[in-house]
Amino acid sequence: MPKYLWQVSYTPQGVQGLQKDGGVARRAAVQRLIDQAGGRLESFYFAFGEADAYTIAELPDAATAAAVSLAVNASGFAHLRTVPLMTAEELDGATKKAIDYRPPGTGR
Repeated sequence: MPKYLWQVSYTPQGVQGLQKDGGVARRAAVQRLIDQAGGRLESFYFAFGEADAYTIAELPDAATAAAVSLAVNASGFAHLRTVPLMTAEELDGATKKAIDYRPPGTGR
């Protein structure tokens, strides 16, 4: 199954909910969300800095990942940035694909 990294930034309302319910409850809620989507939660960490939390999960496909992202972002309690992850083997496969690209201004 494809893996996705989510960078989560809580809105003020989301932070209030986090303060009320706690981190363990939030992780359990994310676990239920991923399970219901047919996926597997690999990791969930809170953080300081640009994002408030980072999650890595496996999901069946990109459409499911988009549905999760839409549901979370529509709540207004968090902003979710979804980053598709790939294995080293998948990257090796990508390097073998011939793509004809013309950089801007090269005239070729």
